[in-house]
Amino acid sequence: MNRNHHAADTVVTTQGTVRGLLRDGTTVFLNIPYAAPPTGAARFAAPRPHAPWDGVRDATEPGPTAPQAERRLGSLDMTPYFGPGWIPGEDFLTVNVWTPAASGERLPVMVFVHGGGFVAGSTRSEVYDGAAFARDGVVLVTLNYRLGIAGFLDLPGAPANRGLLDVIAALRWVRENIAAFGGDPARVTLFGQSAGATIVGGVLAAPEAEGLFRRVIMQSGSGLGAFTPEQAARVTGAAAHALGVEPHADAFAGIPDRRLVEVMSELSGIDLQTETHSDPLIGLSPFSIVLDRQPAEAVAAGRGAGVDLLVGTNAEEGNLYLAPFGNLSTSTAADVDAAAARSHPQPARLVETYRKARPQASDGELRSAIMGDALFGAGSRRLADAHAGSAAATYRYSFSWRSNALGGELGATHAVELPFVFDVTDLPRLRGPQALLGPDEPPSDLAARMHAAWVAFATAGHPGWDRYDTGRRATMRIGGDWSVVDDPHGEELQAWP
Repeated sequence: MNRNHHAADTVVTTQGTVRGLLRDGTTVFLNIPYAAPPTGAARFAAPRPHAPWDGVRDATEPGPTAPQAERRLGSLDMTPYFGPGWIPGEDFLTVNVWTPAASGERLPVMVFVHGGGFVAGSTRSEVYDGAAFARDGVVLVTLNYRLGIAGFLDLPGAPANRGLLDVIAALRWVRENIAAFGGDPARVTLFGQSAGATIVGGVLAAPEAEGLFRRVIMQSGSGLGAFTPEQAARVTGAAAHALGVEPHADAFAGIPDRRLVEVMSELSGIDLQTETHSDPLIGLSPFSIVLDRQPAEAVAAGRGAGVDLLVGTNAEEGNLYLAPFGNLSTSTAADVDAAAARSHPQPARLVETYRKARPQASDGELRSAIMGDALFGAGSRRLADAHAGSAAATYRYSFSWRSNALGGELGATHAVELPFVFDVTDLPRLRGPQALLGPDEPPSDLAARMHAAWVAFATAGHPGWDRYDTGRRATMRIGGDWSVVDDPHGEELQAWP
């Protein structure tokens, strides 16, 4: 491997040479394969190495994306988040790389895993532009992984969590190749948001991923987000029934991608409540990682003990699932009770706790808070607590800046922190009354400061505030003002099992 070409627009990787695009002091490489195309039966197998290529592969144009259905969220334009949807093509297990065009030193590396409910999203999202990271001395990598049935359906005859295995394969590609792009393979930070963050938690807990990264950032994921095998088997049975085949990898191997995508709509609404477990995704997606024990439990038992962790959530996560559909202002006490029943073994006690902690809150605000904590808050706190006992550092944040989109109802909702992390708040599609950041100007320095905190954590292991421990639970509240608070929403989060 040629390790001296990272200042140029061509790089020699283990599979062959790639040519990128020099743009404003950054070299961008798009659509570099990290694994073989997952076609036919290989869609339900572990990722395999990509075949070498001769000559120079063009890496200046975005490539295909994982098969997925179009995804909408009511009246809110989430196109910058989900990207263009399914762009067909076999070679979609790829990475994009942004690197400073001229740097003599080995730079820290950040590898990002996108969200999308395990069924949508790609590296082609406008928000996941790594130029600001490269500008600030980081080699930024984004990756595609298998989604939906191919990525996460728990099928007899197939390895579990194939989408997660894709992420591990991409990390191995980074270890083998990133030095040629100017990156330091010993200083890799794996980060993700939403489903991507929950996958990151699963990777943190996976023994086969040990040594592939030094730090982890989980934005609005959950250390309690995995399905049990019993829950996953219900989805498998429903998918097999809808397709009219046996629930086995061999039977699924001949079904075309288009049919696998079409049948997804028939899998919504499956009851995943069991005698021992509630649905960690409260019905929002029929797919998650599938594990015998939750990532937070694995971390409590010692997994990831040498990996620094930054974990956090947004202050009004649940608004995204209510406001765009007109359901935030119209929620009733019965809706609050139903949200609690879907997510907690003692719903009446949970509702009482939230009403006592938030006496001025409307039913919509209480419903949103319960949904947000069921999906992200409780599992993030549990993971932070589990990791705080390890030798490595633990940090926690809460993002509180409120978007005025949807007449002011969107607030500090799920995904609204992403443009600040990537320092892309000036993207036109993010602005407007139906857009993620709303019509108003965000605080002028918020993106620069939040982005800098992520860069500082990846570079030196310290985002700029006090470490988290189970005594104080110091958490940086990130908004127009920044302040460290002790255990925000502690009373509510303590109520979760």
